[in-house]
Amino acid sequence: MMNKESSQTALLWIVATGFFMQALDTTIVNTALPSIAQSLAESPLAMQPIVVGYTLTMALLTPASGWLADRFGTRRVYFAAILIFVLGSVCCSSAHTLNQLVIARVLQGVGGSMLLPIGRLAVLRSVSSEQYVSALAFVSIAGQVGPIVGPTLGGWFAESISWHWIFLINVPIGAFGLWAVHRYLPRDTSGSEAPPFDIFGCALLSLAMIAFSLATDAPVHEHRAAWSAGLFALGLAAALAYIPYAQRRNNPLFRLALFREPNFSVGLIGNLVCRIGSSAVPFLLPLLMQLQLGFTPLHSGLMMLPAALAGTVAKRWIAPLIKRYGYDTFLLVNTLVVGGAIVAFALISKGTPLAVEIAVLAVFGAANSMQFAAMNSVTLKGLSHADAGSGNSLFSMVQMLAMGLGVSIGGGLVKVFSAQWSSSAMGFRLSFVCVGVITLLSALVFRRIDNEPAPVRAVRRAPQGAGR
Repeated sequence: MMNKESSQTALLWIVATGFFMQALDTTIVNTALPSIAQSLAESPLAMQPIVVGYTLTMALLTPASGWLADRFGTRRVYFAAILIFVLGSVCCSSAHTLNQLVIARVLQGVGGSMLLPIGRLAVLRSVSSEQYVSALAFVSIAGQVGPIVGPTLGGWFAESISWHWIFLINVPIGAFGLWAVHRYLPRDTSGSEAPPFDIFGCALLSLAMIAFSLATDAPVHEHRAAWSAGLFALGLAAALAYIPYAQRRNNPLFRLALFREPNFSVGLIGNLVCRIGSSAVPFLLPLLMQLQLGFTPLHSGLMMLPAALAGTVAKRWIAPLIKRYGYDTFLLVNTLVVGGAIVAFALISKGTPLAVEIAVLAVFGAANSMQFAAMNSVTLKGLSHADAGSGNSLFSMVQMLAMGLGVSIGGGLVKVFSAQWSSSAMGFRLSFVCVGVITLLSALVFRRIDNEPAPVRAVRRAPQGAGR
């Protein structure tokens, strides 16, 4: 029989394992895309649905994860999440066509969508409030290690063994996770307390996200503009329809009261715009390095290490910088650095010195890491305790949507510019400029951040005599 401390330690390792698998799979695929394309007899630029299908599926299903845990129990749902993720990984490794691989990635995304939210929930329900921050810090280390080793590991598998192993590596990790969940995670019975799930509200927001994603990934033909405009209008209509629906419903998927906190609204929009640009980089850079610069998959994976390592080191700078300059000034300046670094990737060519390439990657990695941490903090810090869970869920959806949109927009721009200029090199250069400019535009959004704490704003906005 395990004591409480040993049981909590086991729980943290289980959640960290799931988080590592999810974080690893978000990055490990990128450096192997040209190899996968060659194996499937497809164009490397046609590989973006492999990434988009995974991230979009996670975005769609994240809101349901908390309800599933309440309805069927944390232990049962977390076990199912790992099992589905492993089965999806096996299906990915067995795919013989692009469509088969995309379907398998969707299945993988179903499991991946629950790994982190359910893991956080399991930790929240098992550790004391005093231990919660340190427990999440331990789990987050796995999320940092995944992106560091992912690109290099993916490149090494693709070059030395086979691209299939970027998915098969999840099998032994997942098998350990399944055994550990069965062995150590406590049983819970929480099915009867779950409130009714807002299926219609979830369907409206899902339709909006799918339509927006397809609008940016429309096929290249003479009706592309009309097709994209129609899908964008459908997505906008679905998003707007959610507003009166949520006003009438007693328990909507996301309460509109969330948006009364001004920094939440600003952070949400800023996150979406900024992440579109920065999320295109991990997809475009390995393609640029392998297709234009002649790098091997392993070489291109190793080239991503400076960005990942610089991002890890830079995390310790965030708190003192924000304390000194405030969120608004910090995000304004840092956004300009991130966008400028993305634009600088357009200047990289075969003649660029290696030291310059590493320096640009390190600057991007450091600034991007601080950007994400600052955006996350300023978006969620003003929410009430009652709205924190719902706000975090919506925020996670927007993050995943932005990642998918970044890949779709980045890949689509390369196709359009390459066809227009009859040069894939020019296609990559102009695409980096465009996604960099998109990131720079988010600086305009972050100018609207309010640095005052929520209680101070409430006092200042209270009517005369309210505090007497």
